[in-house]
Amino acid sequence: MTFLLLSLCVNTALANAITPAKKPVPKDCVPLGDWVVPGLGKTSQQEIIARAVKAAVVLLGETHVNADHHRWQLQTLVALHAVRPNMVIGFEMFPRRVQAALDKWIAGELGEKEFLRAAEWDRVWNTDANLYLPLFHFARMNRIPMLALNIETKLRHQVAEKGFYGVPLEEREGVTRPAEPSQAYMDFLLPIYKQHDRKDKKAGEITQDDPDFRRFIGGQQLWDRAMAQVLQQATIESTDPEKPLVVGVMGAGHVLHGFGVTHQLHDLGVQNVIALLPWDSSKSCKQLVEGVADAVFGVLPHVSESFRPQFQRLGIRYEMGRGGAVVLQVEKNSIAEAAELMASDVILEMAGVPIKATEDVINVVKRQASGTWLPIKIKRDGIEMLVIAKFPALNL
Repeated sequence: MTFLLLSLCVNTALANAITPAKKPVPKDCVPLGDWVVPGLGKTSQQEIIARAVKAAVVLLGETHVNADHHRWQLQTLVALHAVRPNMVIGFEMFPRRVQAALDKWIAGELGEKEFLRAAEWDRVWNTDANLYLPLFHFARMNRIPMLALNIETKLRHQVAEKGFYGVPLEEREGVTRPAEPSQAYMDFLLPIYKQHDRKDKKAGEITQDDPDFRRFIGGQQLWDRAMAQVLQQATIESTDPEKPLVVGVMGAGHVLHGFGVTHQLHDLGVQNVIALLPWDSSKSCKQLVEGVADAVFGVLPHVSESFRPQFQRLGIRYEMGRGGAVVLQVEKNSIAEAAELMASDVILEMAGVPIKATEDVINVVKRQASGTWLPIKIKRDGIEMLVIAKFPALNL
């Protein structure tokens, strides 16, 4: 569970780490609607697209809940497709096992609801689908293959706990050993890692040689490696005389500074990789350093009111087993965390409704009214108990 909670916030930490400055720092280094090459300055959309379409792989980063980031991704995909229509798009949001659902969606065999259900969207990603649906519709309208890039949360957890070789070969989902992390990546992640409570350790005692830190790094790299492998395969599998432009849509933490997926792609022999990022107007210019990305585009920062979730969120990831829903991950600052739900808890009932299938949890939570309390019967360490999830009232 240690790794799962940490990995949840690494994307945010990588995307938002700010070096303290004594003087006020200007925030207009990337004006809205402009492209900037870090270290060089403003450039044009035409120049960026012309360069990107010559790449083997283009990575488009994001903060998952920022609607402007997804609008920028769609705009960029349209521009790339206009020049190089032979394209494939990979998405971090889908684990490999749901690839068949993506294929059926592109073939026009599934409607929105059927597609999201078949792809287990609410259970696996559980972010407002309306943010992503324009991207999915663009792919389907233009018959652009969609690829599932991710692996199971359980595998990342196993590698973080046991190390790569501690997981049996048949359970690694075909992921090969990740390339060793760069020293710059380790230097960047260690302070983030130290900010979290560690069992039996004080923050000052943690070094880069700490076994738990090394396993944590290994789990992060496994995630990057898995996505890089799918993207790399897409660059070589096509039988077309002209290879497709392979685009990866993923969290900014996997893209920044070339630490993550780019690093793994290089190790897999894919050298021509272009990394593009949206840049919130609220970000400090101290972060706009050479190498953070090949180019960034100015967008508005996330405003929570812009996209109200269509339903309540408890803030857990889970799988069915042991007589109920086994909690795999509890999101930071979520309703579930406030209710003191923990990884490995087994949810037996919610509001008196027995939990027998994946949809049972989703349906109960969706029906929960704002400002009400939800009794949840769980089993923890063999003991049944009741926890209360308190859903806040809407701020109108």
